[in-house]
Amino acid sequence: MKNKNFIYKGLAVAFLTGLSFTNMGCSDSYLDDVQNSGSFNTDLYFQNEQQSFSALVSVYDLLRKYSGGFENSVTFFNAGSDDFYSGGGNSNDGAGIQGLNNYMINPNTMPASYWRDYYQGIARANLLIERVPGANMGDDIKKRYIAEAKVLRSLYYFELLRMFGNIPLILKSVKFDDNYWNIPQANPSDVYTQIESDINAAIPDLMMVSSGNDKGRITQGTARAILGKIYLYDKKMPQAAAQFAEVNGTPGGTSQYGYKLVANYADLFKVGPELSDPYKFSTESILEVMHTNKGNSDWGFWGQGKDEGNSINVMVGPRSYSLKDIPNNNAPDIYSGWAFNTVTENFVTFMQGDPRLDVTVFNAKKLVADGKITYSPAFADTGYFLNKYLPTNALKSSLPGPAELNFRQNYIAIRLADTYLMEAEALGGAGARAQALLDAVRSRVGLASVPVSLQAIKDERRRELAGEGHRWFDLVRWGDAPSKLAFKGFKANKNEILPIPFNELPNTVLKQNPGY
Repeated sequence: MKNKNFIYKGLAVAFLTGLSFTNMGCSDSYLDDVQNSGSFNTDLYFQNEQQSFSALVSVYDLLRKYSGGFENSVTFFNAGSDDFYSGGGNSNDGAGIQGLNNYMINPNTMPASYWRDYYQGIARANLLIERVPGANMGDDIKKRYIAEAKVLRSLYYFELLRMFGNIPLILKSVKFDDNYWNIPQANPSDVYTQIESDINAAIPDLMMVSSGNDKGRITQGTARAILGKIYLYDKKMPQAAAQFAEVNGTPGGTSQYGYKLVANYADLFKVGPELSDPYKFSTESILEVMHTNKGNSDWGFWGQGKDEGNSINVMVGPRSYSLKDIPNNNAPDIYSGWAFNTVTENFVTFMQGDPRLDVTVFNAKKLVADGKITYSPAFADTGYFLNKYLPTNALKSSLPGPAELNFRQNYIAIRLADTYLMEAEALGGAGARAQALLDAVRSRVGLASVPVSLQAIKDERRRELAGEGHRWFDLVRWGDAPSKLAFKGFKANKNEILPIPFNELPNTVLKQNPGY
């Protein structure tokens, strides 16, 4: 008989531990300034709209997996791509990110949080979906909260599918006396069917558009963009194209959901004044992850779901960065970081002549040669850094908590140029609409039209979305990873998915992914 008292399993922990919901005070958006209120007995919760909303915010909290904590997915998957190296202090700085960079990652070095965190979000969504119907609140609000939770649950399952392929599908709260050690892995096609169905059912109950303190919440446009992306990965191209067409509207124009490409590409990565940032929730933003310095994130809970700062910022900054004391020094005043995600020479060469190069890549090599800066080269240094998320001293937090953990730049997980290019891909890279979608992305940065094709779309995604965490998944989806990533050690029919973290497996029915 299995001794459950001495088994650690993240899936069980995620579903059985007390959920830490949040009290919130709205300011710039519904997720700003939340304070964790600790674990409690959920049987006594979901009494009214306020409690239900607090629980819904806790489901949203897991979106910060993209850009919060050391194990954020953006820097992790950038490191696995052909455009970036892992970087960092040395070759042992973060076993997970180094392991993906050189494809030596294994079940022991695979960070458990990529499995555990998303299942925690799913557990919170399951509980909300079950309990909200009994709360004392209006039926329309109940439907909207449940719809938002179902879309988020579907998104979290999609991320697990993309990373691990073979995952358990759990759609209800797991009780302490359930046989949670023997939850089998589902057929990936069954998971796709479930999450596609859930989003389709949820769309009518969502807001058409968001405004005011609702900015950042799941709307019909957000849900359709997520659904289109799921269909694309599920190789259901007509369905994907149809959803993206609803989101995108006329290429270059304003869609029914108010989405429109911002005029200046660089504005997508700017951070404005603390109290009223005009760059947050732009017309191009479809799914945006909120970050704030008001949570006073600290080392004691960094990366554990309670911290609210953007961790990409400090991770990609050059180490020991310093401005030289010379007249008229126009080099940027950068906060010294940890030198992760150094840019490959191949990518810099690929981007030559593209107006997006300087927005994307910070050329420290040239500034050193010009005598304007110094920095300490770290592991896999190329002299090139990811400019889109560079921390600056002007944005250093003055509130309590280490400055490096409290940068407040939002991360846009899905934006309109992305959905334009995904629709063009779903259309097979051919036809007048695919051409118009590609042209709109290029025209925004002053580039002339090129004939549409799947290769042209692939190249445009590489240029447009560089460093935003998409490239690795694109290469895998296209089947290009074995050739493009061979120089890093990528092995076909193995590295397309990641190893399930070791501690999830002992004394369970879960099976490790092939090759690991």
